[in-house]
Amino acid sequence: MKRYGKIALRIVGASLILMLVFPWVTLAAPPAVHTSAEGAALIDVSSGRLLVSKNGDKQMRIASLTKIMTAITAIEHGTLSDLVKVSSKAAGKEGSSIYLKAGEEMSLENLLYGLMLRSGNDAATAIAEHVGGSLEGFVHLMNEKAGMIGMARSQFKNPSGLDEEGHYSTANDMARLTAYAMRNPVFRDIVKTKSKTAPNPNEDWDYKWSNKNKMLSIYDGADGVKTGYTKLAKRCLVSSATRDGQQLAVVTLNDPDDWLDHRKLLDYGFRYYEPEQVVKKGDRIENMPIVIGQSFAYPLLEEERGAVRKDALLLDPNSSSYKLGERGTLTFTLGGTKIGSVPLYAENSPQLAVKEQSASSFQESEKYYVSRYLLWQLQLQEVVRRLFILWE
Repeated sequence: MKRYGKIALRIVGASLILMLVFPWVTLAAPPAVHTSAEGAALIDVSSGRLLVSKNGDKQMRIASLTKIMTAITAIEHGTLSDLVKVSSKAAGKEGSSIYLKAGEEMSLENLLYGLMLRSGNDAATAIAEHVGGSLEGFVHLMNEKAGMIGMARSQFKNPSGLDEEGHYSTANDMARLTAYAMRNPVFRDIVKTKSKTAPNPNEDWDYKWSNKNKMLSIYDGADGVKTGYTKLAKRCLVSSATRDGQQLAVVTLNDPDDWLDHRKLLDYGFRYYEPEQVVKKGDRIENMPIVIGQSFAYPLLEEERGAVRKDALLLDPNSSSYKLGERGTLTFTLGGTKIGSVPLYAENSPQLAVKEQSASSFQESEKYYVSRYLLWQLQLQEVVRRLFILWE
């Protein structure tokens, strides 16, 4: 019996050691989060990681969430100080309005506030005609931008979001668009504004617009972005919030309980997906005269921590880029999926003081893959080289 007792103790002891060495085996995945939306998505703005998706790729009507694309397209292609002359077509546009009059002139910047705070369809039309030269020209720019962002399951037919055949998107695509737009400082400033005053050339009083997005008042850290509704699309909402430097955005389509669902989804993201600093700019590759050229953080579940794989893709030493101080790229993967990459530079390279180049700037012919074994060989060569220097 004593022998069996000792065996049992050894098994218990071994189990405890395994739990300490491999703590992830005892961790449970976070609970599922419920939403009333027909389609929903939660995204980390900085990394672009989709944290939650419900029917995320289902093509649906998006109502005035369309104006997120309208705004970022106008910001990137227009001049904010331009005076926009309102056409009769814009002034008479049906639906939500900021009550522009035909022939009235307003700066593009103020029209963007009217667009995003009050969801003015008249503002959307005036912006589109001015920036795109015509509604058709502007819609072309919108779809061009959608393709660039990777909104593969979206198509735009107008700048306002009024129901139209062939005008649709998905929760996942709208999350990608929001993450893209929220990186633009002009867009960010507009959508976080609770109220805005603009001059009115036709009256002795100014326009004053309050933001329809109640999340700005009811959720701690909320900083955007857009409401939407039509009879066919039903209630649609995109909101964002920032806490401890992390910004999340939520998209819900056809959601009768959107304010509650957005609070719930944002709470879920902040609780379970804390950003982890994978590498920092200036960190040195062990035993090599190579440093990280850009910091990289990524939101991870507790059980994912330590699971990010790093692989170096080094430049050919005979390449021109190598001679200029570039050393290659460090690529990050999680579960076999690439999640990001950062440039590598020689120690004391002047490029560390300037804006880093993206990995796509490197020519494929100048790259070669570095396995863990080859990387170990390079590290060993560097150690031997330094030893010879010391002996000389």
